[in-house]
Amino acid sequence: MALSSKGVVITVPVLVLSISVAAVFLFFLLSSLSSCSCPASTSVGGDVGSGGAEGGGGGGGGWRFEGRISTSSEDVEWVKDQIKANGLRMQDNVLRKGINPRTRQQQLQDLIAFKGISHYEEPQGGNHTAFPCPGELLVEEHHSNYGEPWAGGRDVFEFLAESIHLRPGSRVLEIGCGTLRVGLHFIRYLNPEHYHCLERDELSLMAAFRYELPSQGLLYKRPLIVRGEDMEFGRFGSGVVYDLIYASAVFLHMPDKLVWVGLERLANKLKPYEGRIFVSHNIKFCSRLGGEECTKRLSNLGLEYVGKHTHDSLLFNHYEIWFEFRRSKA
Repeated sequence: MALSSKGVVITVPVLVLSISVAAVFLFFLLSSLSSCSCPASTSVGGDVGSGGAEGGGGGGGGWRFEGRISTSSEDVEWVKDQIKANGLRMQDNVLRKGINPRTRQQQLQDLIAFKGISHYEEPQGGNHTAFPCPGELLVEEHHSNYGEPWAGGRDVFEFLAESIHLRPGSRVLEIGCGTLRVGLHFIRYLNPEHYHCLERDELSLMAAFRYELPSQGLLYKRPLIVRGEDMEFGRFGSGVVYDLIYASAVFLHMPDKLVWVGLERLANKLKPYEGRIFVSHNIKFCSRLGGEECTKRLSNLGLEYVGKHTHDSLLFNHYEIWFEFRRSKA
């Protein structure tokens, strides 16, 4: 390199050496980047929902895909393959040999006789339970209150969730949630405090609060479950708007007049156009008026009838009928 009156002059050897050094540096830089072990971003089948494995479809692990709730045909075939691969066959429903095989009734008698099947010796034999639960609930007698298998609650959840394209941020109101046969699945899937229920029966509520929610690890979801009747929804707040309101085998036990009172109170709590009301079994409160009169009364409330649906059970030969309504005015 030399100086001249016109500026800095770089000789050819120096220029070649500079380019060579730059090329070597660039080679090592690219090599280090290509060998980076950073985790790759992956997308499979849709967005990953928040809340870990709390979504519909169950399953372990820390992932849940919002678009997947119902059991697929591939899932069913996988189960069948596992049963076949393990050589499993149905056998007579009898008590098996084990540590202490007991029927539900025998378990209940043990709980009563031994005050909780305590293994503590006196004087340490007092209560060591943080939240004592009645024996009738511990042996799950309330699972037989519905006239059909408890597993049917999952069927209802899947049908309703798929029908409204449920998301964790959706808000749901159930009228008559009982012991949470259906509600547990909504509570598990939805964000905390997004599931509401109005239930009149005290024993059902005790089963929900003292057994189902604690045993399923769902207390942290803080569902708003209110004891009440006469379709009074004031305790749920005036500003809440629901994506789904449903009543499973409830309206058929109510006087028609009370059902209409409830619909009037609920109409403005339903999200316009997209929100849905689903009623199971029948809508005699409507059909007894006649089609034209029913349509008129619904229209006066800002509601309209959408259609009739059926869905099958996954585990037993059974289907339910559901009637769909929507809010037609903002």
